[in-house]
Amino acid sequence: MRRDSDPLGPLLRFENVGLRYGLGPEVLQDVTFDLEPGGFRFLMGPSGAGKTSLMRLMYLGQRPSRGYMRLFGRDVNTLPRRDRPPLRRRIGVVFQDYALLDHMTVFDNVALPLRVAKAPESEARRHVTELLAWVGLADHMQARPPTLSGGQKQRCAIARAVIGRPDLLLADEPTGNVDERMAVRLLRLFEELNKLGTTVVIATHSDFLAARHQHPRLLLDAGRVAELPPLVPAGEGA
Repeated sequence: MRRDSDPLGPLLRFENVGLRYGLGPEVLQDVTFDLEPGGFRFLMGPSGAGKTSLMRLMYLGQRPSRGYMRLFGRDVNTLPRRDRPPLRRRIGVVFQDYALLDHMTVFDNVALPLRVAKAPESEARRHVTELLAWVGLADHMQARPPTLSGGQKQRCAIARAVIGRPDLLLADEPTGNVDERMAVRLLRLFEELNKLGTTVVIATHSDFLAARHQHPRLLLDAGRVAELPPLVPAGEGA
């Protein structure tokens, strides 16, 4: 959902962006693409192609080594440190390490973004309860993350990322530890959020999901990005 203060133009822009860690070789090279407000993209590519590194740039978890990057109308290269947290709060993130708070219950982990935003507690309780039921965690609201399976932790992390209806949602292999039925259910959740105005980027290895859910792709290979149309399901387009 575009904020009134955002200028017209892409929500996210990369122009010839490169990224290297320390003195090592570039893991991303001359990456150039735009994400329009309200778009939905699958980020695909082989293991080691740099998908997680690209998503860290999108989340402001890493600065580009070179090139131009603009997010929510702000030049990331010149963005003061104090201005980064407000932009990050507009982004929902699901990374593969989940980053759940072990001392808090599932309910409190998911409610955290709403409480940070000072939403009324009654509203937070209603929304969190509904969302945890949707992702199959209704019976685990008072559990703590160390007692959960990998798939349950993943669904908790997804619920926390989407609960505040972020402007930008980034999910790195969000269906990797769940069965096919739950994977389809989670993609439906992302698509519903997208219909409400959230720009969505889903990193996945799954051709099945990309073909079932027809969205354009960003293909990352050898550190470079190509923009591709939706994946055609097997047996179609011949």
